[in-house]
Amino acid sequence: MRIYIYRGGEKLVGKSGVGQAMQHQRESLHRAGISPADHWAQDVGAIHVNTVLPDSVAAALGAKLRGKKVVWYGHSTMEDFRDSFKGSNLLAPLFRRWITFCYGLGDVVITPTEYSRDLLKTYGLRRPVYPLSNGVDTAFFHPDKALGAAFRRRYGLGDGEKAVISVGHTIARKGLPEFLEMARRMPAAQFFWFGWTDPRLVPAAIREAMDQAPANVRFPGFVDRGQLREAYCGADVFAFLSHEETEGIVVLEALSCGIPTVVRDIPVYQDWLEDGKNVYKAADTDGFCRLVEGLLDGALPDLTAAGEQVAAERSLEAVGRQLREIYRQERILPPLPAPLSPRRVNV
Repeated sequence: MRIYIYRGGEKLVGKSGVGQAMQHQRESLHRAGISPADHWAQDVGAIHVNTVLPDSVAAALGAKLRGKKVVWYGHSTMEDFRDSFKGSNLLAPLFRRWITFCYGLGDVVITPTEYSRDLLKTYGLRRPVYPLSNGVDTAFFHPDKALGAAFRRRYGLGDGEKAVISVGHTIARKGLPEFLEMARRMPAAQFFWFGWTDPRLVPAAIREAMDQAPANVRFPGFVDRGQLREAYCGADVFAFLSHEETEGIVVLEALSCGIPTVVRDIPVYQDWLEDGKNVYKAADTDGFCRLVEGLLDGALPDLTAAGEQVAAERSLEAVGRQLREIYRQERILPPLPAPLSPRRVNV
């Protein structure tokens, strides 16, 4: 049995976490011994849908007409739609109704965390909703001193010069204003924000904040995963100030590369990231500054080994195995044969 991952809208979401998740699904299926199909006309057991664009609705309905099961990935919630693009707060209630309709077309809904599953359950979905990490390619994202040195050369960082990075869309929800304030309070360190958003979609207040960023902040824009890996390996701290997530693939990438990580203390991390054990958590800008300074100064314990273990538990191999079990539970794949009972031999 094969699985078809619908690619409509991939060009639009290719530079986002959703685009990354689609790539992870293909690789997870491969590593689980399940062949992705090139088209749903082939012998497929189900179609994966990842976006909530109108063409995805048409694809889901077309799959159902062909007797194929639809697995809809719940990457988005109303909560993480807010504080993103122009008009997003005004449109958030309508967005919730739309994604509830979309996800309801799925025979199965998969969402990255227990937290996002609980949110989707409050929307009144009547489909099975499974929490399953988007995963991380631990074979690609891993500690590497040579790659770290390449990052420092690329950006001209001197010996002993400290670097703090973050990754994401240049929007308020990702914590960009607080990141800029942290840089303003810590002028001796260099701050890098990797990621890009079409300026036409960004509110004026965020564009103005970026224009007035302190001199120690750099915006390299969207970079390929190779350069991002270099940054994880070469920077001193990964600070992820996002106010709302369904998981955060970049957090998994950072942990997998062994960089000290600070995240905002928000509900999505409650059951898998522990403050002072595998990451550090902060509730506000003062807290972020205190923790980042402590990590840069070497005053706080090193938690990176435990962070790497978190990433290892969400490797693409592990996700592929769990996805295969979901398929079996939902009868997309046949169940495993029951073990044979040992025969009694008379002697």
